[in-house]
Amino acid sequence: MTSPSTHRATFAIGSEQTARRVVDLLTESFFEGQAVTAAFEGPDGRWHITVHFAEAPDQTSIRERVGIAAGGDAAQDLTFDTVGARDWVKATLEELVPVRAGRFVVHGHHDRSRVSPNKLGIEIEAALAFGTGHHGTTRGCLLLLDHVLKARRPKRVLDLGTGTGVLAIAAANALHSAVLASDIDPLSVRVARDNARLNGTGNRVQTIRATGFSAPEFGKHGPFDLVLANILANPLRQMATPMARHLAPSGLVILSGLLPHQAGAVIAAYRARGLVLLRHLRIEGWSSLLMRSAR
Repeated sequence: MTSPSTHRATFAIGSEQTARRVVDLLTESFFEGQAVTAAFEGPDGRWHITVHFAEAPDQTSIRERVGIAAGGDAAQDLTFDTVGARDWVKATLEELVPVRAGRFVVHGHHDRSRVSPNKLGIEIEAALAFGTGHHGTTRGCLLLLDHVLKARRPKRVLDLGTGTGVLAIAAANALHSAVLASDIDPLSVRVARDNARLNGTGNRVQTIRATGFSAPEFGKHGPFDLVLANILANPLRQMATPMARHLAPSGLVILSGLLPHQAGAVIAAYRARGLVLLRHLRIEGWSSLLMRSAR
C-alpha cells in the first residue's frame, strides 16, 4: 500500500542505550497513528533513527525531546524533510534482510516465505530493531546457542535482558520447552511478549520485568541449565556472583554485549566464580562468550 506524503525526522547517535531512550521517549510522546519510529544500527556502528509523522511536527518540541534523551548535539543534528508518496514501511522492511545464524533465521513478516523448512524462523518486525539479529551480539548468541543445542538439551533456560525476545523465542522453538525471559525495561517486556505470541511460543516464553536476579521467579524457575545474557560488560561483571548462584551444576552461560577489549575482564570475573571458558566468538566488532560452571 502506498502512503501519502509523510513528514520525516532523521538523525544518528553512537550507542544502542541512547537509541533505546530516544525511541522510548518518542514512542510515548505520540498517540497511535501520529508517528512511527524505527532504529537501525548502520555499517558505521552508529544507530540511525527515523521518525515518520502523519502531520507536520513541531520541530522545536521534537528537538527538545531528543535533547532530553540523547543530549544537545543529537538534537542539533536532527534533520526534517518531507517524503513523497511511497510505501515507506515496505522500503524500511526491505533494509532488514533475513539474518542466518546456524539453524536460526531472523526475519520480518515480508520474508516469512523465504525461511527454508529445515531452519527455525524467528519473526521480528522493524518497528523496534533492538535485538533483531542484525546486531553482532545477537548473532553471536544465536550461533553459540546453536552450538550448545547440538550436544545438550537444557531443561531450565533463562534469557536475561531479553530485549525483543529473540533469544528466548529461539530457545523455546528449538527445545519445545519453557523459557523465562526478563528485562529491566517494561517496553522490552511488552515487545518480547508480543513477539513470543507472534512466533507461536507465547505459552512457553514467560516474560517478567526484573532488575538483575531480584525477582522471586528466578528462584522458582532455577537453578538454570542455560542462561543467555546479551547485555553490557559492566552489568555482566556485576552479576557474576548471582549468575553463578543461579546456575545448575555444569550449567552454561552465553554472555554478549561486549567489546573485544572488555571480554578479558568479564571472563576473569566469571572464572573467579568457578566458570570456565568454552568458546569465544568475535562478530562485527563484538565478543560473545560461552562459559560452563565447573561445579
